[in-house]
Amino acid sequence: MGSSFGTLFRISTFGESHGVGVGVVIDGCPARLPLDVSEIQAELDRRRPGQSKITTQRKESDTAEILSGVQDGLTLGTPISILVRNADHRSRDYDEMQSKYRPSHADFAYDQKYGIRAWSGGGRASARETIGRVAAGGIAKKVLATFGVEVIAYVETIQNLRADIDPNTVTQAEVESNIVRCPDSAQAEAMITLIEKVRKDGNSIGGVIGAVARGVPAGWGEPVFDKLEADLARAMLSLPACKGFEIGGGFGMTERLGTEVNDPFMADENGQVTTSSNFSGGIQGGISNGMPITLRLAFKPTATVMHEQPTVTTDHENTTLQGRGRHDPCVLPRAVPMVEAMFALTLVDHALRQRAQRLI
Repeated sequence: MGSSFGTLFRISTFGESHGVGVGVVIDGCPARLPLDVSEIQAELDRRRPGQSKITTQRKESDTAEILSGVQDGLTLGTPISILVRNADHRSRDYDEMQSKYRPSHADFAYDQKYGIRAWSGGGRASARETIGRVAAGGIAKKVLATFGVEVIAYVETIQNLRADIDPNTVTQAEVESNIVRCPDSAQAEAMITLIEKVRKDGNSIGGVIGAVARGVPAGWGEPVFDKLEADLARAMLSLPACKGFEIGGGFGMTERLGTEVNDPFMADENGQVTTSSNFSGGIQGGISNGMPITLRLAFKPTATVMHEQPTVTTDHENTTLQGRGRHDPCVLPRAVPMVEAMFALTLVDHALRQRAQRLI
């Protein structure tokens, strides 16, 4: 049950990090959407390991195979199944972890829940699970484009290095212009240097990803429990290492007055309603108001580090463990397409729900 997401546009991911492969089944994609596997592959290439010197050096091509739901370049309206086979997994790096829990990792929690765990590679708790999300997100982006909606995510901070980015004007080309996926070129270089230093020290580092959806019309979202920002929060906090969610003015609004953070409405000469500010982040009452939807997501440092740390064995005896294997010193550069995917999946689901909500 916990491996599925969405209502009308619904995805279910499957597979383990060191198993045969990982993938996704997408239910509810409209028929006759032009779709080529190369479009899905382009998204997967942005999240694959080994893509730069600041990511894990696991070598995977992450080649997507469409098993069903597409014929002659068009979606059939039936379930779309996508598989990515694992190739470069080294389970021997995890031998010691068979009997010891990694500090701050999901190992202990999974064992307590199921009484068994995929100790090699982290199983479903591995970021490799997000392959299915990113593949499905690529399709969701194509559907959103028919509504005139664009989703872009970017690295905003790494530790205490903060970039200057305007969510209203940032472009995908600017995000992809460097390996850290920060559109502020000056700060990007400093971020890369910092991540390299942390990697050489055998440690890890976190930061903040910003994201924006532009072109979302007013009216998307379902009160009361399916508010758009509530579903977005659920989507983002389901991502590995994501520990904080903020929309619009977020926590900063707690330090200001209502007169400072209210978004005043105004109508232009064509009768279109706009606001002169966007503290609401494009959502009011759980429903989009036509302004850009802006998010900020906090990602913690990667749990596995190359330092000896105290932990316990599976028999609950005190011991120590030093991380081994290949891991991202900073998850943020590869998390950017993951954030975009979950953003797009949430929005496309609400787009289809809104289309079914009213006749005119």
